[in-house]
Amino acid sequence: MLTVHHRATSQSDQNVWLCEELEVAFELKRYERDPVTRFAPPEYGALHPICTTPVITNGGLVVGESAAIIDYVIHQHGYGRLSVAPDNANYSDYLFWFHFANGSFMPAAMIGMFAGILAAGGCAAVSALTQRLDRAWDMVKDRLTESPFLAGANFTAADIMSLFPLTTMRLFAPRDIAGYPNIAAYLQRIGSRKAFQRAMAKADPGFVVLLT
Repeated sequence: MLTVHHRATSQSDQNVWLCEELEVAFELKRYERDPVTRFAPPEYGALHPICTTPVITNGGLVVGESAAIIDYVIHQHGYGRLSVAPDNANYSDYLFWFHFANGSFMPAAMIGMFAGILAAGGCAAVSALTQRLDRAWDMVKDRLTESPFLAGANFTAADIMSLFPLTTMRLFAPRDIAGYPNIAAYLQRIGSRKAFQRAMAKADPGFVVLLT
């Protein structure tokens, strides 16, 4: 049985969402954050040598890293659905946006979070630190001007990968999206998906995802 190990209010909720979209049978195991450190509890860290979320298991198999998990589930359990085949015209778009989320957007958001801490201390380098995150948001904005979803006309795993930095990460690196109407509309499209709603109700009941 595929088991999704989910730490409350974290990027691992995307694995619950993916399984709901693909209608893949899975067991959900939730872990609360440590009340002091706010990190994953020791039993979660013990699942994989990298000691970070997310992680899934399938019998004796353990898979870590967000993109690797999504690729694994799509191709081992979802018959390739929500991915884009190499012979499709938008294959390169899919690859870029699928990997942009954790390759560029999330690191920029982490820098933005620490920049906010430095700004509170009067650090003069804050502007330079936040420029990368500004560019990431602008790239998403421009892309959603061209198409309804990141890889093109259809919803794909690239959208699942990219939601966390657009939503929950704003709790840590605040950003007003009033100036990003295309992103705001996109988040409403995502929020209307039944699979997304089911996933969030299971993964983080009571948590309000930042879709506005």
